[in-house]
Amino acid sequence: MARLAKALAGDGPAISLTSIASTHVPSRIALVVATSGSTASAKEVGLSAGAILTSAKSTNAYLNASSGQVWSLLLPLTHIAGLNVLVRSLELGTTPLDLREHSGKYPYADFTAIVPTQLFRALNGDSDLLEHLLSAKAVLVGGAALDAKLREQANTAGIKVIESYGMTETCGGCVYDGMPLANTQIEINEAGLIRISTGSLAATYVNDADGWNDLVRDGFFQTSDMGELRDGKLIITGRSDDVIITGGENISLTQVEKIIHETFTGVQCAAFAIADTQWGQALHLAIAGPVQPDQSAINEYLSSHISMAAKIKKFIYVDELPRTALDKIDRPKLTAMAQGDSR
Repeated sequence: MARLAKALAGDGPAISLTSIASTHVPSRIALVVATSGSTASAKEVGLSAGAILTSAKSTNAYLNASSGQVWSLLLPLTHIAGLNVLVRSLELGTTPLDLREHSGKYPYADFTAIVPTQLFRALNGDSDLLEHLLSAKAVLVGGAALDAKLREQANTAGIKVIESYGMTETCGGCVYDGMPLANTQIEINEAGLIRISTGSLAATYVNDADGWNDLVRDGFFQTSDMGELRDGKLIITGRSDDVIITGGENISLTQVEKIIHETFTGVQCAAFAIADTQWGQALHLAIAGPVQPDQSAINEYLSSHISMAAKIKKFIYVDELPRTALDKIDRPKLTAMAQGDSR
């Protein structure tokens, strides 16, 4: 907290709590955070003090948080979502409750931030975490898509859930429950991709300035997420970088997963692809947990609702789906598991 406060005030060097190659950054950079690299090589995101503080102030204002109120820290500090809890606490003049390794009864906190897996665990057996979330004035849920059924379950239980959308490049969440925060604007380009202009936008990729410049036009950052604006509300529909070409057809891995989740109750699955001489990219599916539906039934449904090219070429069964620290499916890890034919 002290190092972060000095970096934000310009009284100390920039800091990074993630593994990065860079040793020097431009003077405007206060914090460097490496992206998870779940679908591509990691980028070292350079964030200015102004962007970081804008993000924290916007979130606290959205939540009507006031001086002296307390956040709990349940996320890793190697990611922007965890670091944001520290900065929001600095803005409130408090120190967050570090509950990352906590067990047993949790102390009270006014606000907290979690990923969907933590919400699932709270609603499915972790009574101590559930009590902690129920007592909070607001619970931000981000890092990965929040399943509609899981949110409904949380609402029914009485948890005050706010779905957060953003990325390291925007200092984390800048859209809450589909609505942009102050100083944030959303556009959808002709390809259906989300573009974001925000006061919390990063300054550069420290290790790839040219790559950053390619993504920022007219003050808007070009994301890889696809979405729609309905009555001013942002709806995330998928990711452009999860589209594979198999048998000459474009297939969205997110769409494959969505159809299976909606059709086969209780199935935990993740779609991924492996280079293949016949198909170009062969569609694979990993299934975790006890519910294992009939493979032919899955393929028949995918064929009729997407196309014949959407048939799964190989199924693998795992104990748990591999995820990044912020709850995104780790598709490269699944590819490695499938190629190694290991659980």
